[in-house]
Amino acid sequence: MAELRVNAGRVFLWTPVAFGLGAAAYLEASREPVLWALAGLTLLLAAIWRGLRRRDAPELVLVLISLAAFGAAGGLAAKIRSDRVAAPIMAGERVVRRVDGFVVDVVSPGAGGPRVLIAPVTVSGLAPERTPRRIRVTLGENETPAPGRAVRLKAMLGSPPPPAAPGSYDFARDAWFDSIGGVGFTIGEIAPARLDPPPWRLRLSMAVNAFRWSLAQRILARMGPSSGGIGAAMVTGHEAWISEDQTEAMRASGLAHILSISGLHMAIVGGFVFGLARLGVAAWPWLALRAPGKKIAAVAGLVAVLGYLLISGAPPPAERAAITASVAFLAILFDRRAITLHGLALAALLILALKPETAGEPGFQMSFAATAALVALAEAWPQPVREISTPWWIRWPQAGITWLAASVAASLVAGLATAPFAMQHFNRVAVWGLPANLAVAPLSSFVIMPFLAIGTLLEPFGLGAPFLAVAGWGIDGMVGIANAFADAHGAQRIVASAPPQVLVIAFLGLMTLCLWRGRLRWIGAPLALAVALWPRPAAPDAWIAADGATAAVRSGDAAVLLRTDAKRFGAELWARRRGLTPATWSLYACDKRVCAPALGAPVRLSLAWSRRTPDAETLSGLCVNSEVVVVRGAAPAHTPPLCADTVLLTAEDFARGGAAELYRRPDGWRIVWAQPLRGDRPWSRPPESRLLTPDVTSER
Repeated sequence: MAELRVNAGRVFLWTPVAFGLGAAAYLEASREPVLWALAGLTLLLAAIWRGLRRRDAPELVLVLISLAAFGAAGGLAAKIRSDRVAAPIMAGERVVRRVDGFVVDVVSPGAGGPRVLIAPVTVSGLAPERTPRRIRVTLGENETPAPGRAVRLKAMLGSPPPPAAPGSYDFARDAWFDSIGGVGFTIGEIAPARLDPPPWRLRLSMAVNAFRWSLAQRILARMGPSSGGIGAAMVTGHEAWISEDQTEAMRASGLAHILSISGLHMAIVGGFVFGLARLGVAAWPWLALRAPGKKIAAVAGLVAVLGYLLISGAPPPAERAAITASVAFLAILFDRRAITLHGLALAALLILALKPETAGEPGFQMSFAATAALVALAEAWPQPVREISTPWWIRWPQAGITWLAASVAASLVAGLATAPFAMQHFNRVAVWGLPANLAVAPLSSFVIMPFLAIGTLLEPFGLGAPFLAVAGWGIDGMVGIANAFADAHGAQRIVASAPPQVLVIAFLGLMTLCLWRGRLRWIGAPLALAVALWPRPAAPDAWIAADGATAAVRSGDAAVLLRTDAKRFGAELWARRRGLTPATWSLYACDKRVCAPALGAPVRLSLAWSRRTPDAETLSGLCVNSEVVVVRGAAPAHTPPLCADTVLLTAEDFARGGAAELYRRPDGWRIVWAQPLRGDRPWSRPPESRLLTPDVTSER
């Protein structure tokens, strides 16, 4: 009971946890909740809490009711946010359309190359009220247009894609909250267009993005292609010039988080400016005697963080980090401790209140868990006794040992805190992540980010070259370290995803370790290891893409693709999620229209990827030596007799169910479809194309 009383005063620390779980529950619901029901539940719980408090109810009951109220409020906030961002979504199959619109921003490149975000003014074949607010297109061979340009283009456009596999990442949900109603790729060249001026908010956004794009190009020109791509990404968020080899090396070595603007970058830039400003005040005796140097430095740090947020394009990780850093600097201005769990809880609540959908994003989950773990470590870290008149040859080695111990502890704690999310969402474990991060920490903290910040600040005046050159040397060193660890034996391992509820268990375990005071906190240790220790279900025997264009089968621990040149991203995503390694060999013979199993294929699966309905002779030939036949086109009017004992999947099945996983059973095949797992949500299917979906599983 004494331990419960101690933690009663720390209830506020758990409010963002409850709020975030409520928002995540809304995102994962199978049906769209009713607004008035969520609002009523929130008000009811708040009223119950108030009534019980007046009657001096037990503290534990009040805590549980208050956290339940915050959970309901999280669901309500997510519902309100979803309704506010609602925008048209393109329906039906992808078709070629002419688009006139404005280039809003250059977004991260995909497997097909550079991509841009466009605010369309007109889209051929769509009425104004059905025109998406934003579309994202891959440029192919076209030159990347700068933000702010009015363009005319032809593109193959359709609705945001569904999950690549049942239960996997749903891009369409993220697109819904970003008001992206169509995606596709350009056909032909992009031409300038004459359009009426856009609204002032769009003009302002494009002006900022144009400045960022120009700055990124100048950084690239100054630093060169080898290091300039990473330098531009770390300053402006544009990853257009980072090579695939660099990206893969950073992932394999556990350093990929450095490429995206997040808490690390905000902390270094804000801390560097804070320290520089405080040193400047102290170096001016007249000012140091008349002004609060720490508060002046806090204002400088706050301005630096907000400026960095602006030129980075305010991606979600940067927004979260900026809010957290701003809370810390504001705490200094109001004579509070800058880094506390209460400050982190307040920052997390602000983030979730503004954008509740971040509760379902891996980036927020990992950054919140890592920051909570680091702040908890800072609170528990023993404070050294300050010695007086200690000789430098004793003081400096002691400081070095303390810094090394703190770096090791911080990297270890942050790595352990983010490991469950990395395993669940990305299915990668960087074995050498700890030593790689320790080796890179001095470079990123003392060379790369400070010199990038100074060089970026001076570049508009033409004075940034020497500082950017030093930052480039640091980036080259970082890439060299990444390559060394990526090439080490067993650099990374593929880990299958656990059932979704296991991540919630691990998260609550981590929060118990970080937020609870007393011996009961160690109850969270086995819970935090849930993702690592939970038994994995048997992997499916086969996977089929959402449009039936390709498939893959399991052969031992390998995923064998039928078509190695089609939908490879989705196939590899499915393979990693199930703990399989994409194979470089094939057991299927393919021509221009069909794939058929060769001798020894683990699953006798045939695939006809033409959109046309195969004739009876072709379909009979596929069914003769196959137990599963996938036809991308429509079902034939009459099924050939040879296909009577074959599982036949056609375009109608994929239109209803999306991607599929197949499990072999003694009595037949069990098929798990992706679409039913998404539920009936605003982002799961455009209203015009809603079809009756099959059950989550079916027997064939």
